[in-house]
Amino acid sequence: QVQLVESGGGLVQAGGSLRLSCAASGRTFSNSGMGWFRQAPGKEREFVASINWRGGTTYYADSVKGRFTISRDNAKNTLYLQMNSLKPEDTAVYYCAGRTDLSASSYSHNYDYWGQGTQVTVSS
Repeated sequence: QVQLVESGGGLVQAGGSLRLSCAASGRTFSNSGMGWFRQAPGKEREFVASINWRGGTTYYADSVKGRFTISRDNAKNTLYLQMNSLKPEDTAVYYCAGRTDLSASSYSHNYDYWGQGTQVTVSS
């Protein structure tokens, strides 16, 4: 079983930056495709970014492409999401997710493990 714990959320002004981290416990992180999803109040959870086991393949939602960067450090069992040029519409709870597959995926049903989420609020 893999446990995921997100951190790094907070309140930031529009145009600012935040870096989210997701610490994974367990021995399978380095063999797992990983992703970030988010859910705003009153909206469904949506895909943000994903990365394959070695970090060589990444996917992004169109809404964050060019502003967000997903990365991982397998030696530290940690997933990251660098968020730049933040907009008020990026406000949401951000979730880290892992899957029992090496590849990246933009579909939430492909993920087996989820963190508890971290709140990101962007003020205008």
